[in-house]
Amino acid sequence: MNAAVILLVSIALLAAGYVFYGSWLAKQWGIDPSQKTPAHELEDGIDYVPAKAPVLMGHHFSSIAGAGPINGPIQAAVFGWIPVLLWVIIGGIFFGGVHDFGALFASLRHKGQSIGEIIDDSMGKKAKRLFITFGYLTLLLVVAAFSSIVASTFGVTTSAGAAVEGPTLAANQSTAMISILFILLAMVFGFFVYRKNAPIGVASVFGCLGIVAVVAIGLNFHPIALSYNAWMWVIGVYILIASVTPVWILLQPRDYLSSFLLYFMIGAGIIAVLGAVVTGNGSFQIPAMGDAALKGTGVFTTGTAFPALFVTIACGAISGFHSLVSSGTTAKQLDNEKDAKPVAYGSMLIECVVAVISLLAVGFVWAAASDGTYASPTQVFAGGLSAMIGSFAPGAKDIMYQMLILAVSVFCLTSLDTATRLARYMFQEFFLEQGQTAKDATGYKKVLANPYVATAITVVLGVALGMTGYTKIWPLFGAANQLLAAIGLLAVCTWLGAVGKNNKMFYIPMVFMLAVTICSLIQTITAKLTAYTSGSADVWALIQALIAVLLVVLSVVLSVISAKTLFKQKSEKKNDESKVA
Repeated sequence: MNAAVILLVSIALLAAGYVFYGSWLAKQWGIDPSQKTPAHELEDGIDYVPAKAPVLMGHHFSSIAGAGPINGPIQAAVFGWIPVLLWVIIGGIFFGGVHDFGALFASLRHKGQSIGEIIDDSMGKKAKRLFITFGYLTLLLVVAAFSSIVASTFGVTTSAGAAVEGPTLAANQSTAMISILFILLAMVFGFFVYRKNAPIGVASVFGCLGIVAVVAIGLNFHPIALSYNAWMWVIGVYILIASVTPVWILLQPRDYLSSFLLYFMIGAGIIAVLGAVVTGNGSFQIPAMGDAALKGTGVFTTGTAFPALFVTIACGAISGFHSLVSSGTTAKQLDNEKDAKPVAYGSMLIECVVAVISLLAVGFVWAAASDGTYASPTQVFAGGLSAMIGSFAPGAKDIMYQMLILAVSVFCLTSLDTATRLARYMFQEFFLEQGQTAKDATGYKKVLANPYVATAITVVLGVALGMTGYTKIWPLFGAANQLLAAIGLLAVCTWLGAVGKNNKMFYIPMVFMLAVTICSLIQTITAKLTAYTSGSADVWALIQALIAVLLVVLSVVLSVISAKTLFKQKSEKKNDESKVA
């Protein structure tokens, strides 16, 4: 198959989905540009701060992207390019886009609060607390994992204490230096845009020039040499401060500037694919329907196509983490409801483009990805695209490889900051009644709902988990994240029904995602118990099985509550219609 055809057709389909299906969703739900958003209604200069649409899209896009749309399609390529491509396109338009857009819209109508508050409104306090507990624990795992990943890409030693040597040492020090300078650049950008009212267009030009300067300095001057453990402490202090700092100082400007790196990455990917094809080098070697013999080899995942394909490809089609971002930080910064469609639905579909480019990248270096030449999906992505560019511009290959690796590292730090802030919101909401703020709480709830206390607890738990043993339960994250997506769909569907809006577009996605996650968790339970009872695995296999059982119970309980609510809504609607008749 021609890689250029796959890319161009995919972009055309995603664009059509945005124009037609996205607009239909906005009309069905009643997106109202005259509606006052929480960013204006509750503006506090810290969390609730109206942001210009391009700036907020930069934040949202950077936060939900990370390495997800890169890793998933590459790991799932073993199932064949046709299943992967179909899930990315169909999933993005009809599952992920609906999920992200719906979560943002529902949160806008709930004072910018999380999915937990939306569940409380339509399904009750018990369901809310179950969801917030699950969501908070999931975010703690994200904080732990991303802290560890960032420290690994910055440190001069590994997590095991071994010295990092050779090109990797210089790359780690450069990435750390660039990241530090990038944070300082973002703060300067935020000061001029929000305090000196600099035009966003002019500021963006200087911001991009600043990014080039930061990268140039970091690549040539990187004197900071800290160990993995030292970086874990530094990162802990950073996210402790960053997640309570007013969003206009760091979060908004940093994520906006970060988005330019992502746009660069997308542009470079498109040029790489088209250039390689035009020059006759655009090979695409992935089998159409996969190769079972390659499962578990190289960077590829294992398992059967159902459910593994739909768990492995998360951010590139639908991801539960997105609903937390939409209903956490983004809803508190949306300037006008008309921006909800491009920010939430649009960002999801652009992320699908990244997923398609990732699929094409692994297709170009299929043999090397299959035999273990690359140690990670990120290396496959950077290696594939840089090899494409090298096929028609040899001198740019090494530079492009470094830039792509750097871009992915920057997004991991961005997602870490956002995840910490989201976890803080959820921790606070657990102790608050519907409609309350931290200022309204009393007694011990007032203490625990305090933003500084909630942040400190979250950072200590997250970083401690990152330094001790998050890897023992990380294998469950994929299924947990997709369960989060299923519950997000379920929550918004139930709320839309309660307020009398069309929610039928949620039925198939939420049932399908529940089936995917429950099936995946049951497979995990069976495999872990078998491994433990046979003596081939330690006690952590039993712990993973227990956690998987609890996740299945959670999904069943929330599904039953939701089903009862939906049936009750349907019955009440029929009774009202009969009275009118």
